[in-house]
Amino acid sequence: MVQQLLHDFIIEKHIKAALEEDIGFGDITTDCIYSEHDTITAFLNTREDGVFCGAQVFAKVFKILSPDVEIVFNLNDGDILKKGSNIAVLKGSSKAILTGERTALNYIQRMSGIATETAKYQKEIHPYKAKITDTRKNTPGFRYFEKYAVQTGGARPHRFNLCDCVMIKDNHIRQAGSITKAVNLIKEKISHAHKIEIECETVSDVEEALKCGCDIIMLDNMPVSLMKECVNLIDKRAIVEASGNVKLDTVKEIASTGVDIISTSAIVANAKVLDLGLDI
Repeated sequence: MVQQLLHDFIIEKHIKAALEEDIGFGDITTDCIYSEHDTITAFLNTREDGVFCGAQVFAKVFKILSPDVEIVFNLNDGDILKKGSNIAVLKGSSKAILTGERTALNYIQRMSGIATETAKYQKEIHPYKAKITDTRKNTPGFRYFEKYAVQTGGARPHRFNLCDCVMIKDNHIRQAGSITKAVNLIKEKISHAHKIEIECETVSDVEEALKCGCDIIMLDNMPVSLMKECVNLIDKRAIVEASGNVKLDTVKEIASTGVDIISTSAIVANAKVLDLGLDI
C-alpha cells in the first residue's frame, strides 16, 4: 500500500496555479465551440505498459473546473498498466473536461513515468534487502508529486527537504576540518529528533563516522568491492546507504553488497513521461 502523502489542500493550490498558467484569459477554442450546457463522455486510456500514479491529482483538476464532472477509476495508484487498457471514465461538462485535459495529463503522465521507472529499479534488486530511494534532484515546484510517485513505484523517499535530516557532505567536512569536527558542531545545535548521515568516500571516512556515532553512513561513489568491505566493517552499527553511479544495469550488483539503501536520482531525472491519453 502506498503511503498517503498528497494532502488535498496542497495539491489544489498547485493545480490552480497550473490551470491559471495554461488557461490564461480563457480556452478560446473550446469556449467558441461548446456551450455551458454541453456534456461529453471521455476515456482515460494508456498507450503503453507501466505503473499508474496520480488518480487524486487527475480528478482534482476537473473538480476545480466543474464539481459536476463525474470520474470513475478502474485502476488505483500503483496498479500495473497494460497498453490499451482503460484507466478511468469521465462524464460531465464538455468545457471543463476539454479545458482541463492537458493539465491533468501533464501531472499523471509525469507521475506515472516516475512510478514506472522506480518499479524497474526495485524489481531489479529483488530478492536483496536493499530499498531504492530518490534524492533531492527534483523538478522545482514538483517535488511533492515526484516523491509520491517514487513511493507508488515501490521505493522509499529520501529526505523531503534540507530540514528532514542532517547530511554531512564533502564540502561540509572541508569547512569544518574533519568528519569529527563537523559532527560535534552539529550535535551542539540540532534537535534530538534529527538523524545524522555522513557521506564517506574511503574506509578511513567510514571508521571516523562510526566513532562519531552517526545514524547513517553513505558510501559515495565506491567500487563494489570497497562497498562490501565497508558493509562488513559497519556490521549493522549504522544504516548503510550506497549512492553514486547507480544505474539499472549496476543496481543489482550494488544491492548484493548488503547495503540497506540505494539512493539514485535516475528514477526521477531519467524517467520519461508515460503515454496516456484522454479519448472522447
